[in-house]
Amino acid sequence: MVTLIWFIVIFGVVVIAHEFGHFLLAKANGIHVVEFAVGMGPNLVSVKKGDTKYSLKLFPIGGACMFEGEDGLNEKEGEPGEGSFLKAPVWGRISTVVAGPFFNFILAFVIAFIMVNMSDVIAIRDPVASQVVEGGGAEAAGLQDGDVIVSLNGERIRLYQEISLYMQATYRGGALKVVYERNGQRYTTTLTPQYDQASGIYMLGVANADFVEPKGMEVFRYAWYEMRYSVKATYKSLGMLLRGRVGREDVAGPVGIAVNVVGKTYETAKDYGWQSVVLSMLNITLMLSVNLGILNLLPVPALDGGRLVFLLVEVIRGKPVPPEKEGLVHFVGFLFFMVLMVVVFFNDLANIFFH
Repeated sequence: MVTLIWFIVIFGVVVIAHEFGHFLLAKANGIHVVEFAVGMGPNLVSVKKGDTKYSLKLFPIGGACMFEGEDGLNEKEGEPGEGSFLKAPVWGRISTVVAGPFFNFILAFVIAFIMVNMSDVIAIRDPVASQVVEGGGAEAAGLQDGDVIVSLNGERIRLYQEISLYMQATYRGGALKVVYERNGQRYTTTLTPQYDQASGIYMLGVANADFVEPKGMEVFRYAWYEMRYSVKATYKSLGMLLRGRVGREDVAGPVGIAVNVVGKTYETAKDYGWQSVVLSMLNITLMLSVNLGILNLLPVPALDGGRLVFLLVEVIRGKPVPPEKEGLVHFVGFLFFMVLMVVVFFNDLANIFFH
């Protein structure tokens, strides 16, 4: 029951932030919001305020902010009215579509800020080689204890965990160009990471156990670094998925997130006190918010990114794509996602009961 409550709270916060972004910019651009819904499926409760219906639905796995005239649906009889999505200026529609993912990134930064302020609980580490592992690639390349890793093959490193992320998701073998800082001076070297059989990834050959406690304005900088790390982890994971480097057991839908992510994380964290539980749930919320923001920007029909493509085409050609044609494309995309949700659901069950 506790896991279910945390799951509903986390998904609710992430979805409401996303849909509120659409809602706020729609109102600012004079677009009529027909319904603001949290959840999917049958209504649990709904209320009409002004000309907008606010709904809470049965399944806490999504939401919607539906506009008059969107995809040719919810249109009043006759020509599109002034409140129609179709009648709004194109840049007003673009800002309304982009606002959902943008608010997910705002939420992610706010959560990261809260987490950094809990630095007595969260492990924040600068990319410092506190210990150069004996016999490792870093030692062979001349790195010493206390050196700060600045970049790996040109990719800027801000937090220590970004080193592991790079080695796992980006590194393809061969020599690695490392820029590091020692006593305020920057140096460049080339090293060859060593493959670790236990973890299944290449290792740079450095270790770090020194935690940072940000003070004053540093909190904002480290909050940005934490959110930046989540963004990098998300798009790098998508890249691994597209390249076939992520297995079926590594993919999770709502059920898998509830059981294998929220549930198991809660069971582990509760032994360390309520602060550890809160921090763990905040971290999951941060990752899900970033995931939702990035996934919705993908140029796929029925997602915000797909709608954005049509709007950008309108900007380029000076006139919109016929609404009925765009609506058909998004409808096909919607059907695809419904099928995908069923596949992911059964994949979650397989991971839970047979993995």
